[in-house]
This record gives sequence, C-alpha cells and structure tokens, in this order.
Amino acid sequence: EDNQHARFDAVQRTYDYFFHTYKDPFLNGVSALYPEKNLDVQKMKQAVSLLPLYNDYRAMCKAPDKKRTTICKISSATLFTDSAGDFFRFQISADRFLGKMIRIIVGKLLLIGKDELSVEEFERCLISKQTPPTLEPAYPQGLYLSKVTYPFLDVSPRTDFAAILRSRVESWHLV
Repeated sequence: EDNQHARFDAVQRTYDYFFHTYKDPFLNGVSALYPEKNLDVQKMKQAVSLLPLYNDYRAMCKAPDKKRTTICKISSATLFTDSAGDFFRFQISADRFLGKMIRIIVGKLLLIGKDELSVEEFERCLISKQTPPTLEPAYPQGLYLSKVTYPFLDVSPRTDFAAILRSRVESWHLV
C-alpha cells in the first residue's frame, strides 16, 4: 500500500553480533576481535536468558533522556559459539532497539565472560533502570541487521552474511 513505511511499520527486528577471541585477518571487518581467553560462556548464557524477561532498557541506552521511551519488547536472545568456543554469535530480536543498545549488551556480556561483572549485577542494572555513569559499547564491526518483519511481509533471513561467516555457520551450536 502507499502508506506503508519501512521503519515505522516494522514489528520485529533481528540483529546478529559476531565476535571472535583469536587473531584472524579474514575476520577483520565482519566480526569483532576480543582476544580474551577462557570466557565463562555459561555465565554469559545466563545473562542472555534474562534479556526477554525485562522490557525497559534504559540502563542499556547511551542517551536515554533523548528517547521518547526506553521500552523494548525482546522476543528472543541467544548466544551461539563454534565447537572450539572462540567464535561467537549473539542474536537478539525485539520490536525496537535503542541507540547502541545491542553493542552495550554485548559489552556487558564480555565483562561477564571475563568475570568482571556478575550475572546478578547485570540483572540489577536491568531492574534498576539506571544508566551507569560509563557505558562501553562493543566494537561496531560484527553487528548486522539480519531480519525485519512487517505485519504484511515476513521473509526468511539469509544466513550468508559473508563467505567467512557462512563457512562457520555449519559448526555453530547453542551454548
């Protein structure tokens, strides 16, 4: 119809954020490098499972007072890793997102994985709805808008973001 709008009519957006823990020049630009050893994947997974339980993400917004609302309905959030545990994919779907929200969440997940932030502290942040004095978003490379759903259109996403990522998809598993 003539009055359909690509941005305002979307009912769900899905993003994928890819990051890896080892140097690989072929991943430069398509995945973020975080040279961390022994990330606690189970704690990261616990934090990810909390995301759909809340709906006000003021604490995950760089400038919440500049937004009309900080309410987001996250329908799913999942953390995948390859069999070696050094290549990650964070996938999140919601009705909307706030500026830098996904990168801020990934930054928090990395802190949890490094044992610099507890899952309980992460949840308290969500509950309190208080923006911390400093927020460190994850690097921008690795973030992809992978699917947009409209009430009048729902097309399956393509999983072949880039050749290097396509070759990795077959070895991913839910952690």
